[in-house]
Amino acid sequence: MDLIRNIQRMVLATLLYTFVIISHAQTEQEAPLPEEQTESATAMQSIGGAFWEAWNRVFEVISESEIVTTPDPFESLNRRVFAFNDTADRYVLKPVAEGYQWITPDPVEKGVSNVFGNIFEVTTIANDLLQFKFTQAASDTARFVVNSTVGIAGIFDVATSIGLEKHNEDFGQTLGYWGIGDGPYVVVPLLGSYTFRSGIGTITQTYTTDLLPKIDHVPTRNSTIGGRFIDTRANLLVADDLITGDRYTFVRDAYLQRREFLVNDGVVEDSFGDEDFEDDWDDEDWD
Repeated sequence: MDLIRNIQRMVLATLLYTFVIISHAQTEQEAPLPEEQTESATAMQSIGGAFWEAWNRVFEVISESEIVTTPDPFESLNRRVFAFNDTADRYVLKPVAEGYQWITPDPVEKGVSNVFGNIFEVTTIANDLLQFKFTQAASDTARFVVNSTVGIAGIFDVATSIGLEKHNEDFGQTLGYWGIGDGPYVVVPLLGSYTFRSGIGTITQTYTTDLLPKIDHVPTRNSTIGGRFIDTRANLLVADDLITGDRYTFVRDAYLQRREFLVNDGVVEDSFGDEDFEDDWDDEDWD
């Protein structure tokens, strides 16, 4: 099946992700290389350019097929998985998160969230660099150092109080920066909403910049990762009251809009006001 082959190519491309980024960046450098390096550099750039073109072609093939006439081509399957996840959340994860929030003092809960946020700074810094946001990378590095030391392993967010703003960058956003399309929306059992692009980004950072899976002591690693899930769910409890109408549609649209917001650094297309409205008010209506 063509779709399966295309997905396999995407997975293979992910393994060569760093190589693609570096080689693509090299094509934009204007500084001349030493003469003895010119031939090898040219070959590297040709290979990188060809691979980059093949990567984009995968998404072009997918976009030309029937599955991307809508951002949610697998809606029927996604709804079944969502129903399973929603049931698991309602009877397991949400009660655990509510219990955690009930027994944990607010300062402690805030400190735990700060620690996990500080750990994620490593991923943010790496993606700052991959997106050539060097000023932001310097700021986020300073933020990580300050909170890891003065803030006692990130328990206290000292950096924000001294003007070091928090940013959120991940590999999915970096792929978007380099022109990779969203791909279809999918709901993963127990893990929730993803697009193909954000899913590939999550897998990549799990094996690269995410520090928690690299903890050697298995019980500590599992407990820490579980704690992060509970902390994340606890922080989302307030959002449950905002859901209206069809839960699946609301969650899907909110997720896709959030990803668009992040990939575009907060610059999103707003169609409001694009249409011309006729002024039906006569002067006498204001008398």
